[in-house]
Amino acid sequence: MIAGLTGGLACGKSFVAAAFQELGCRVIEADALGHEVLRPEGEAYAAVIAQFGHGIVGDQGLIDRPKLAARVFGDPAALEKLNAIVHPAVQQRAVRRFREIGERDPHAIVIYTAAILIETGAYKNCGKLIVVSCTREQQIERAMHRHDANMSDILARLERQMPMEKKLEFADYVIDTTGTKADTLRQTKMVFEDLRTLES
Repeated sequence: MIAGLTGGLACGKSFVAAAFQELGCRVIEADALGHEVLRPEGEAYAAVIAQFGHGIVGDQGLIDRPKLAARVFGDPAALEKLNAIVHPAVQQRAVRRFREIGERDPHAIVIYTAAILIETGAYKNCGKLIVVSCTREQQIERAMHRHDANMSDILARLERQMPMEKKLEFADYVIDTTGTKADTLRQTKMVFEDLRTLES
């Protein structure tokens, strides 16, 4: 059973993913796979350098992710080019990982977590989709508590993201994180129990 987990900025995806892991699920993070495909041995490394130049290469031949991010930030065409290279590589790696887990443990519940699971179409590789949601005000308030946070960056990121109402249209399950952590954990456990029933 593969379930996708997504949501908006600072909605609590990481907290929910950690709760699923505690319950015994296998959690795969698209962000971690993104790091892997950009390593020198990764599938996207050569194509990204060919597209953006050697100026984005830092120590030990590694792609300097902050430099790359600065290069595409505010340039939709450049971001689109980067996504067209990185996302297919990430999806291929995810599908391989799903298969490896399935071969080792046919009854595993895999939670595949990605901020733009719907936008990239990767949700189609998942049997169920879980969307983590909270109010826009909470997103801003929580994001402002992060290291190096600044309001204009947060608002710009929110503007670029698919609106929450739109994400919710794709959801098989919604975990609402507007309340307490205990309430979020209770909802997560209910989704887990349902996935377990479907898997068996």
